[in-house]
Amino acid sequence: MKLPVVAEKFIKYVKIDTQSREELSDKVPSTEKQRDLALVLYQELKEMGASQVRYDEEHSYVYAVIPSNLDKEVPAIGFIAHMDTSDAVSGTNVKPRFIENYDGEDIVLNEEKQIVTHVHDFPMLKDCKGKTLIVTDGTTLLGGDDKAGVAEIMTMAEYFLSHPEVKHGKICIGFTPDEEVGNGVEYFDIKGFGADYAYTVDGGELGDMSYECFHAASARVTVHGKSVHPGTAKNVMKNAIKLAYEFISMLPDKECPECTEGYEGFYHVTDIKGTVEEATVDFIIRDHDRAIFEKRKEVIAQAAEKLNKVYGETIFEVEIKDSYHNMREMIEKEMHVVDNLKEAMLKAGVTPKVSPIRGGTDGARLSYEGLLCPNLCTGSEGHHGRNEFACMEDMEKIVEILKQIIYVYAQ
Repeated sequence: MKLPVVAEKFIKYVKIDTQSREELSDKVPSTEKQRDLALVLYQELKEMGASQVRYDEEHSYVYAVIPSNLDKEVPAIGFIAHMDTSDAVSGTNVKPRFIENYDGEDIVLNEEKQIVTHVHDFPMLKDCKGKTLIVTDGTTLLGGDDKAGVAEIMTMAEYFLSHPEVKHGKICIGFTPDEEVGNGVEYFDIKGFGADYAYTVDGGELGDMSYECFHAASARVTVHGKSVHPGTAKNVMKNAIKLAYEFISMLPDKECPECTEGYEGFYHVTDIKGTVEEATVDFIIRDHDRAIFEKRKEVIAQAAEKLNKVYGETIFEVEIKDSYHNMREMIEKEMHVVDNLKEAMLKAGVTPKVSPIRGGTDGARLSYEGLLCPNLCTGSEGHHGRNEFACMEDMEKIVEILKQIIYVYAQ
């Protein structure tokens, strides 16, 4: 099978392990191996003939520009994708494989380990019937989040650089590390990037586009217990582990990721560890509505206050930190960035499907820092897991969408 350019690039990139690590996120990049892909992209962009190709040696960002060939001023448009992958599942030794003319049925990824992608878990697979899927052997994630976006941007760049007769405005390209651990744009050079408006290519199925995301915060609850010998513990011991679970039980049981969708927010316990003497519980707090988001943070704080009144004023300690905010608050001031994306999709023969991001994106923070940045699809799904897959034909369509965005702004 002769592969389209975007698929060739994608296969090359997913074989490079770039997992970021939450516990190492006090530095950027959190893992040195992210530099491996950054340097590949840096070299490819130079070989393509892009201008102002830069590799940030300290923090591993990659930037490039395709200069305008128009005789008039039009907005400079940027495209951004992140190079790192989630550490939820191994990203080492990824073995991508193709399923041609997919039949729409369950996919056996690994017969020996009985790892199967079930259509009832991933109903979007029905839309891929007859197309070519890219999957793994079930022992790793694929890396479509967001190497599909990286490959699509690089393919778009290669097209314009190899077709100088095609008219376009200034195109700015940026690849970021550590998006998966919340630091994707921590050191992003917005001024040097040079775009007036930008788009992150970091979504899901074909046609998806978003200009809303969660308001997000993290919370850590530290429980200070009291340990004594179990034989003499009555009315003396305060078991921090049990108290931590009591704290969790005070939160609304159904307001969790596995029970919510669409615009519904949640509390999510991401980690719990401890001993009788001390335990910590880590949460993330999410909601699209600012007022409800603030109320959710109050619920966490109030739960600690209530339990401190029962067990002692210094037993429960809460630290809450905002992570990012809903970019809609900024983007709705200049909705042309959304309208032009819709127009570009329609010109590419794709029906736009506007939906809120149930997560974050580099574009959220960039939008608050002055670079409006909606998000669009990559053609990959099942992110952060062994069942991740990408649709080759959809990735080709997304390259066309990126080109159409440039044409719309060049009008």
